[in-house]
Amino acid sequence: MVTDSKATPRRGLLVGNYCHDVLHRDGRVSAETLGGAASFISVILDALSLPFHTVSKVGPEFAYAAATSLHPPLTIPTSRTTLFHAHFGSGNPDRLLNRVISCDPIRPDDLPVQIRFAFGLAVGVGGEILPETLEKMLEICDIVFVDIQGLIRRFGPSDGRVSHVTLSESGFLHLLPRVAFLKASADEASFIDVEEARRCCCVVVTHGKDGCEVFSEKDAIRAAPFKAYQVDPTGAGDCFLGGFAAGIVRGLSVPDAALLGNFFGSLAVAQVGPLKLDSTLVQVCFSQFFVINWFSG
Repeated sequence: MVTDSKATPRRGLLVGNYCHDVLHRDGRVSAETLGGAASFISVILDALSLPFHTVSKVGPEFAYAAATSLHPPLTIPTSRTTLFHAHFGSGNPDRLLNRVISCDPIRPDDLPVQIRFAFGLAVGVGGEILPETLEKMLEICDIVFVDIQGLIRRFGPSDGRVSHVTLSESGFLHLLPRVAFLKASADEASFIDVEEARRCCCVVVTHGKDGCEVFSEKDAIRAAPFKAYQVDPTGAGDCFLGGFAAGIVRGLSVPDAALLGNFFGSLAVAQVGPLKLDSTLVQVCFSQFFVINWFSG
């Protein structure tokens, strides 16, 4: 049995910096847009009427104040907004990602502590979430969803080229038993010992057009994908996590929450930048997931 989809849950906490994203295709700039996992996920949480507080840092030159007015960032006068350049080539389907500018990290004392949160999402993209910040989130949130990219990314000293270290080298491994859900792409999963991690928390691995897998301590399930015409893969994993987390918070079973995540991920790849959603359509689709969950559960 699922919880009432119309019940208003307690507030969530979304932590991760907004960014400027510049997309290059075959050597030419094709788009400049608001970026950062928090920008993608906030659209989904708003569309599904989930209240939340955002902690995100930007510099004074941040170009998307209007787009983030519902969830404004902290402006750091002495810093600059995180800037990523993503390079795509017709002969190379994989994107090459460079962090060109890095804003200040989010520290524990940047988080509100006067209330307890029903859920938290740690969704750093540029190394802004520190181990002590995630630890504070785990203290003040009932359940925490973590995107592994915020923990294991490292950046080249000269060009900011994104690479990865293993979770055991990241400085976050000791916090894993307190995490509820850990999300990783198929590429990022190779930097995790999934069999070991699933003993501590639920591990969700996304496979793009092939859907996703969810690994708990005793079970593994695969959720089918939704067909989509890909325009830009940026933010697909973020939108997946937003949909998945919203499903869990609203009371969907894990398999149905994974399907909901796949649904939002498929919408993301068909657009450039944060999702533009028809809220009425989203609510109708979400209610259908509840109907399916109700009769199957």
